[in-house]
Amino acid sequence: MEAREHIIEVKDMVKKFGSFTANDHLTFHVERGEIFGFLGANGAGKTTAMRILCGLSYPTSGEIRVAGHDVYRERERIKRKIGYMSQKFSLYEDLTVSENIHLYAGIYGLGRKQIAVREEQLLERLGLAHVRNRLIREIPLGWKQKLAFSVAIFHQPAIVFLDEPTGGVDPITRRQFWEMIHDATEEGITVFVTTHYMDEAEYCDRVSIMVDGRIDALDTPAALKQQYESVNMNEVFLKLARS
Repeated sequence: MEAREHIIEVKDMVKKFGSFTANDHLTFHVERGEIFGFLGANGAGKTTAMRILCGLSYPTSGEIRVAGHDVYRERERIKRKIGYMSQKFSLYEDLTVSENIHLYAGIYGLGRKQIAVREEQLLERLGLAHVRNRLIREIPLGWKQKLAFSVAIFHQPAIVFLDEPTGGVDPITRRQFWEMIHDATEEGITVFVTTHYMDEAEYCDRVSIMVDGRIDALDTPAALKQQYESVNMNEVFLKLARS
């Protein structure tokens, strides 16, 4: 099989906060068009690494390129090629569904005609046309999560970064959300997702598992289960954490 282009390249990335090392010499790559899972318990260093890759924070050291750009010198170029969704903050609660779409589309630099066409397509696809004028705080969490993801890829970025995107939602909504992720990869978008739900690793092409700021394992879910003689990814993670 022909190797795919590396859209993210990380070599010996270190991030320190005083004497605390949040990211301890991380080395990995992400291939264009894949779903790359960045797994680990809360506090493992996942979000810190993601913020660096998004151009929101500087690493202490290391070589890092995202979408062909250096994170030290070309952060603004990186930001124009990515989408980002966080569990903690993605949409403005005191704006309507439509206002949120227009706000983010404008930030991403889309024109009015583009926004109008894509908004109608988005609301139709999500079945949210009837709530376009409702405030975000008035709609269910599952709808918010789906809308937040759709807004994050509204400008058709090369990569979308998802930070704990399914936290707090029910299992059915989580499965539907992952169907949306797979649809995005079909459109050529690379997905970089952090999660502490080990069952979600099964939906990824490859996963890395972080423990205490280090990457302790990185491969396909099938290969990791075979390597650690485990029936599922949760068992793989427990074996790594206990060791």
